[in-house]
Amino acid sequence: MAHNTHEYRVGVEWAGNRGTGTSGYRDYGRQVIVRAAGKTDLMGSADKTFHGDADRWNPEELLVAALAQCHMLSYLHMAVRAGVVVTAYRDQAQGVMMQEGLGGRFVEVILRPVVTVSEAAMVDRARSAHAEAYQHCFIASSVNFPVRHEPTILVAGPGSARND
Repeated sequence: MAHNTHEYRVGVEWAGNRGTGTSGYRDYGRQVIVRAAGKTDLMGSADKTFHGDADRWNPEELLVAALAQCHMLSYLHMAVRAGVVVTAYRDQAQGVMMQEGLGGRFVEVILRPVVTVSEAAMVDRARSAHAEAYQHCFIASSVNFPVRHEPTILVAGPGSARND
């Protein structure tokens, strides 16, 4: 099997110098600007718990978002392969991080995709496509903690919801 290498370049710039740099723990802001060529800047910060700005994206949210987005995109591809017509997809993902002293680590991420398919006959294949999507998600394959899936499959129009 051929291996292809892909590179992703991102710039990160600290924008939190309040005039005295890192002279003290509370003397600097955690504001960050994330940049990639041709894209809108992403305003980042630390989590509010760690003296960051709640109105900016923090790295922990971005990790959970990356896992949810990767799974969704992999899932849509697997749905096509399985002959499943997806008409809507949304997720309310949750990451659990344990702080250990100054550091910490994620212990799990739970994805809760709600997928709407066009016909009731597609529900079982739609459910099965989640396992395949997980196996093909580049981000999920790169982390050292479990990424669980709690999908709900809905049928467009008249029909019922199935929770799995």
